[in-house]
Amino acid sequence: MEISSFAQNLNCKITDIIDFSSTINFIKPEINVDFNNLDISSYPVYDKLYEKLAKNYKINSKQIELFNGLSSSIFTLFKHLDLKHCTIYSPAYLEYKRACINFGYDLRTINRFENISLPVKNKSLVVFINPSIPDGTYYDLDILMNYWIKKDCTILIDESFLDFSDGKSAIEYLKKYDKLYILKSITDFYSSVGVRVSSIISNEKNIDSLTRFEPLCKLSQFDSSYLQTALEDKNFKRISKAINIKNRIELENILENSILVESIYQSRTNYVLAKLKSIKAKELQEKLKPYKIMIKDCSVFDYLDEYYIQVTVKSRTSIQILKKALQEMC
Repeated sequence: MEISSFAQNLNCKITDIIDFSSTINFIKPEINVDFNNLDISSYPVYDKLYEKLAKNYKINSKQIELFNGLSSSIFTLFKHLDLKHCTIYSPAYLEYKRACINFGYDLRTINRFENISLPVKNKSLVVFINPSIPDGTYYDLDILMNYWIKKDCTILIDESFLDFSDGKSAIEYLKKYDKLYILKSITDFYSSVGVRVSSIISNEKNIDSLTRFEPLCKLSQFDSSYLQTALEDKNFKRISKAINIKNRIELENILENSILVESIYQSRTNYVLAKLKSIKAKELQEKLKPYKIMIKDCSVFDYLDEYYIQVTVKSRTSIQILKKALQEMC
C-alpha cells in the first residue's frame, strides 16, 4: 500500500504516518538552491553533474551514464545487452524480473540464502545486489566475481545502498574485466526519491555503446541542480552513515527483543529484514495502524513468505514509537 492510500485509510495526513516501509534515508543533505532563479529557458547540460558523480565514485566521467531513475537504467541496460539468459541472485529488486520478462530473457533465480554457489550458464547475464534487498546483507564478492569471470558472464552489480555501509565497491574490477556494469541509485541515500536519478558505471567503451542511442536530455534542470547541491554537502555522507548505523543497532535490538520476532538478518544498510514468529506481516500491519506505522510485507520477494517484514531505520523518536507499539501489542 502506498503511503497516500494508507493515510487516507486512517483519515489522517501523510505527515502523520511513520513510514518504516520506505528505504529513503531519513536524514537529508543541506540544499541551498533558489529554484526560482534556476535558468530553465534552455536545454539542460549535465557536465558538472557527471564530474561531481565521477569524483564521488573515484572514476572518469566517461565511465558513467545517467538515467531517469533506477527502473529506467535497468530496462535500458537489459535492452542494450540483448542476451538470452539471466540469473538473478534472489531475493532481489522486483524490477529485474520484469526486465527479464519484457526483453525475453530465459530467467533463473538462485536462492542466495541457501545455496549461493549454484552454477550459472556460460556467457549469461548475472545480477547481484550488494548490499542486498530486502535484508541488507553485504557480500564479499571476490570468489563469485572470479567464478563469473571464468564463466565469461556479463555481470551487473547493483550498489544502490552501498553508501550506507563501509563495504568496498566492485568498481575496482573494471580494470580487470570488460563485461562488468555497476548500477547506482542516488536518490535513496540522498533522501530525494522525487529526484529520479540513477547511474550505470562501466568502462568507457561500454558506456559509449550504451548511450549511443539514448536521448540527450533525460533529466530535468531541477533534478540535476538538486543533486549537484546535495553532493556538495561535504559532511553529509559521514554524518548520515554514522547516525544510520547507530539507529539501526537500536532498531535491531528492539526487533530482537520482541516476542513477535523469531529472528533478524544482520544488515549493513538502513533497513532490517525480520522473520515473525506466529503473526503474519499483514496481521502485524493491521495492529500497527492505530500507531500510524507502516511496515513492508516481504512476501512479494522470491524465497520469502508472509512472515517476513522489512523495517527501515528512522529517527530515534520514530523507533521508540515502534518499540512502544510492539510492547503494547504483547
